[in-house]
Amino acid sequence: MLDLRPIGYVIGLLVAALGCAMLLPMAVDLYAGNRNWMAFLESAIITVFTGGLIAQSCANADHRGLTIQQTFILTTFVWLALPLFGALPFYFGATQASPTDAFFEAMSALTTTGATVFSGLGDLPVGINIWRGALQWLGGIGIIVVAMVFLPELRVGGMQIFRSESFDTFGKILPRATEISSKISVIYISITAAAIIAYLACGLSGMDAFMHAMTTVSTGGHSNYDASFSALPAAAEYVAVVFMIAAALPFVRYVQLISGDNLALLRDAQIRGFLIILAVGVAAVTIWLWSLGGFSEEALRKALFNVTSVMTGTGYSSADYMQWGSFPIAVIFFIGLVGGCAGSTSCSIKVFRFQLLFASIRAQINAIHSPHGIFTPRYEGRAIEEDVVNSVMAFFMVFVVTLGVVAVLLGLTGLDFTTSVSGAVATLANIGPGLGDEIGPAGNYGDINGAAKWIMIAAMVIGRLELMAVYAMLTLRFWRN
Repeated sequence: MLDLRPIGYVIGLLVAALGCAMLLPMAVDLYAGNRNWMAFLESAIITVFTGGLIAQSCANADHRGLTIQQTFILTTFVWLALPLFGALPFYFGATQASPTDAFFEAMSALTTTGATVFSGLGDLPVGINIWRGALQWLGGIGIIVVAMVFLPELRVGGMQIFRSESFDTFGKILPRATEISSKISVIYISITAAAIIAYLACGLSGMDAFMHAMTTVSTGGHSNYDASFSALPAAAEYVAVVFMIAAALPFVRYVQLISGDNLALLRDAQIRGFLIILAVGVAAVTIWLWSLGGFSEEALRKALFNVTSVMTGTGYSSADYMQWGSFPIAVIFFIGLVGGCAGSTSCSIKVFRFQLLFASIRAQINAIHSPHGIFTPRYEGRAIEEDVVNSVMAFFMVFVVTLGVVAVLLGLTGLDFTTSVSGAVATLANIGPGLGDEIGPAGNYGDINGAAKWIMIAAMVIGRLELMAVYAMLTLRFWRN
């Protein structure tokens, strides 16, 4: 019989920890004299009490390891429970958000999607904006742990190819997650601190530097300004590019780097592929902008910043690229589907899956040319196992089908074609801004109807957990075994 106590214990502890995190924005609002601090206090009490109660009731569980079935359930339900409680400050606080909007904002933040339903961000209590940034920062750490510990173990979307690099976790998921999380935390905090210092050096205020450092390193993209980076100094765009790229690289390489492997970053085929695709995208958009308005540093900066933001799934904007013409929009749309590296805070399909796909296609073409030859697809010099290839192929197919279903469902709620398709991509790939006037870089999701928001919420969870981890739980066989 399925024992849910280990799952409840972990979720309870995480919920209680989330409640403790609410004390930071509460203290900021209290210091600033905003009555909004009471909303955070009320939310913290509810969250800590509920999480503690759940953990205490499940404390007698066997914590020596999780079964595969328990791991699937834990991985999915963590991303449902935390946004539920993370939404409380938005519901009780100054935003007076509806339950739908509050849950949408919290889900968008924790999955680092970066889509927001709020406008007038500069006029919100400072604690609300800090909470939006803190949720993304916490979600970023959670995403890395899931990608390095859980998904390789669950053999999701070809992630099993990284099992040997993400440490041996089979049968020891909780102990290894703790060990890996501690190493990640040191790296993550260090990169965040460096980002704060760099933003301060650009002339940002302490609040702006802190907020944008949290949402840059998490590749979340929430800003405390409606205009996003258009409201910040130009130098801040270059700083953001550096840290968005750093956050989109595999964190396991940083672990190896600080462990003495000086070539860890250079040897990774994912990193090389990511940087090449990014460079081509930036060059294409820059040349297009130069062809329209002549050579300028601003055109290069805007292209570099916005293409990097979309490809890493951060979702910042420093210009309304909907006004740039059809070619840049097409580049930005498709490069967003590529995403960053596996094991990072970035999102979307991920570079390594495209590399595995092309390696398989190349081997198949060679086999057609030489029917009697034996051609094995290879990745970083290693033969790719058949189950990895099948898993990647299945991921691509499921991603495309899910994208189509979400787009159709959004269209049925009354959204126009551009909003439906780009909204499906933006939420399923956890990018943030879509295309068009409503949800494009100059808009937000506030005016989207409630039914569409719930569809997008589901898309955010499914996309963040790499689809298969969620879909596996929808089968009868999963619950029978």
